[in-house]
Amino acid sequence: MAPRPAIRALLIDLSGTIHVATQPIPGAPHAIQRLRASSIPFRFCSNTSKESTGALRGQLAKMGIETHDNEVWTSIGAVNSLLRAKGLTRPFILASESAAEECRRGIHDDTALPYDSVVVAFAPTQFDYVALNTAFRVLMNEHPTQRGQPRSDYPLIATHRARYIGDSDGALSLGPGPFVAALENASGRTAEVVGKPERKFFELVLGSLEYDMHDQGGVVAVIGDDVQNDLGDGAVELGFWRVLVRSGKYRDGDETKEGVRPPDEVCDSFALFVDSLLDQ
Repeated sequence: MAPRPAIRALLIDLSGTIHVATQPIPGAPHAIQRLRASSIPFRFCSNTSKESTGALRGQLAKMGIETHDNEVWTSIGAVNSLLRAKGLTRPFILASESAAEECRRGIHDDTALPYDSVVVAFAPTQFDYVALNTAFRVLMNEHPTQRGQPRSDYPLIATHRARYIGDSDGALSLGPGPFVAALENASGRTAEVVGKPERKFFELVLGSLEYDMHDQGGVVAVIGDDVQNDLGDGAVELGFWRVLVRSGKYRDGDETKEGVRPPDEVCDSFALFVDSLLDQ
C-alpha cells in the first residue's frame, strides 16, 4: 500500500469502529481524547438509524465517549434534511419512535393528509409483513389514505443499504438493505439513499468542517469497518484516504472481495490507527 499522506481531517464511523452495541471497542474512548488534544479536526459519521441522533449521543456518553454539538452526523438527520428539501410532509416511516421523531422534526405532519413518501431506517421490530406491505401500498398509490388522489411516483427513501450489521453477540445480523431491496423489487422504484457512502452525505459533513480545515494541507481520511458502506462510492469520488479497521462487522478478506475497491490502509483497530497517526 502507498504511504499515508498528511491528514487534514478525519471522518469516523461509529458502530463497529468506536463501539459495538452498548460496549466501546477497547482503546476507542482514549483515542478520541487524544484526537481532541491534537490539531486534527474530526466528525463522527454514522449510518446508525435505530434511534435518533440525540439518543445515540446519550448512549455514547454512557460508554464514556464524549461528543460535542455538530460533531455527530447521522443518516437519520440526513432524512430530515431531504424530506424538508422535497417538501414532503406525510412520510410513512419504518423506524423507532425516536428516529421517526427526528425524521419529522420541523415538518407539519397532518394525519388527515395522504402519505406522500416511504422512509426505511433500521427498524428490526417493524420489518414484518404488515409494515412492509403498508410501505409497498404507499409506493403503489394503493394505501387507504391515498384513495381519490391523483397517482404519483412517491419516493422511497433509505438511510442506507447495508446488507448486514455486526451485532452485540459478535455475529452478523440483517441490516435494512435487504428490506429496501424487497420494496424496490416489488414497487419498481429505486430508493434514494441519504447516508454513507453517498457523496452528498459526505459533502454535508465536510461543510461543517470548512472553518476547522482552513489553510490546512493534506487529505481527508475516513475510517470504518465496512469497506463498501463506509469507504465506497462517495468516499472514493471525493478522494478520501480510506482506512478499514478489523473490528465490528469486518471479516477476513472483506477488502479483497470481487467488485470491492480496496482501502488505502487497513488497521487492526481505531485506537491503533490514531496512535500511528499522532505518533508518526
